[in-house]
Amino acid sequence: QVQLVESGGGLVQPGGSLRLSCAASGIYFRINAMGWYRQAPGNERELVATITTGGSANYADPVKGRFTISTDNAKHTVYLQMSGLRPEDTAVYYCNVVVHYIDGDQDYWGQGTQVTVSS
Repeated sequence: QVQLVESGGGLVQPGGSLRLSCAASGIYFRINAMGWYRQAPGNERELVATITTGGSANYADPVKGRFTISTDNAKHTVYLQMSGLRPEDTAVYYCNVVVHYIDGDQDYWGQGTQVTVSS
C-alpha cells in the first residue's frame, strides 16, 4: 500500500523559511514525478511545484525564485524549500506522487501539512 508521510509545516513569520519533506513508501513501480500542491481556505487546490525523476522542475509563478523542489530518488522522498514566505503562502500543502503502472499512471496524495505565515 502506497503511503506518503509529510513533515515540516508550521508557523513562520513573513520573510522566513520552512522545508517540507514527503517520504513515500510501498512503491514498487516507476515514479514519473513528485510534487507539491496547496489549498488555502475557500480556494481550490493549486500546483506549487513538480519535479520528474530526471530532475526537470516546474514552478507556479507565485513561488518562482522563492521555493525550490528537490528529490532523493533512492529514498522516494521529495522536499520543498520555501524562502521569503508571505502571508499569501498560508495553506495546507499536499505531497503528490505519480506512479506509472502497466495500465497507466496513478496519483497518490499525502495527508497535508499546514503552513501558516503570520507575524
